[in-house]
Amino acid sequence: MSTTLFTAWGYDVSILESFAAIVSFIGVWLGTTGKRITWPWWAASSGLYMVFFYQADLFASAALQIVFIVAAVWGWRDWAPTGAKPGALSNRNRVIWAMTTLVSVSLLTPVLSHFGAAATWSDAFLLVASLIAQILMVYEKIESWVLWLIVDAAGTIQYAVLGYWFTALLYFAFTVVAVVGWKRWNDTYSH
Repeated sequence: MSTTLFTAWGYDVSILESFAAIVSFIGVWLGTTGKRITWPWWAASSGLYMVFFYQADLFASAALQIVFIVAAVWGWRDWAPTGAKPGALSNRNRVIWAMTTLVSVSLLTPVLSHFGAAATWSDAFLLVASLIAQILMVYEKIESWVLWLIVDAAGTIQYAVLGYWFTALLYFAFTVVAVVGWKRWNDTYSH
């Protein structure tokens, strides 16, 4: 895929994957603070991961990075300079988003299979649920962190099964960060 920076757990970690992981972690961590500066970091990491995932034949994950770049521009534009002001979804909207996720994943899975993707249903879930989590993040909804928690746990498993250990470790860290983000945003909303 790219020049190896180091080997971990018998896996060659490329310069691209390493750099993408570092930039991505910084962007996600900044998101937990609700600071607007998260968005340029998110856009940069998405550009790097788009190339990495495309090279790994994870087409849905690669395409998702384009969505993240667009969402980063949208988030930068819509968040106040002072940062996010978290709010919550109504129960009705929670059900709508959940059903949208399930239906979309069931429709995308056979498409990915047709194209010979390295993963089908899990990559479809990561694409759809990440897209929805990102939209909820732009709209400053606390539930975005709950969905990120689920997405990141699923990503940890997918990338570990595929042998992308470094990215699996990053997604495990994202899972922990999602808990922190959920708590921080919930505390901000509660006050």
